[in-house]
Amino acid sequence: MVIKPLYDKLVVKRKEARTQTESGIHLPGKEDAPQEGEVLSVGDGIWLESGVLRPQICKEGDRVLFGKYSGVDINLDGEDLLILREDDILGIVR
Repeated sequence: MVIKPLYDKLVVKRKEARTQTESGIHLPGKEDAPQEGEVLSVGDGIWLESGVLRPQICKEGDRVLFGKYSGVDINLDGEDLLILREDDILGIVR
């Protein structure tokens, strides 16, 4: 299923939590979800008071950082996704 967010919203897939270090040590169950993800879909932008549509800064495929309690968690076709406002994005990882 395809989801198209409205206005200044983004659909983000969280980065998988690490369960093992690079050297092979298994990490105990972490309760903290990663605060990094990939943008899957973006809305058209936000209408400014002047009547101009400001397009999104983020694009599909961008790796983004967001706050710990930002957005709304959804489950779509068995896949855990996050819907965020563009204001919730702290930075784009290049």
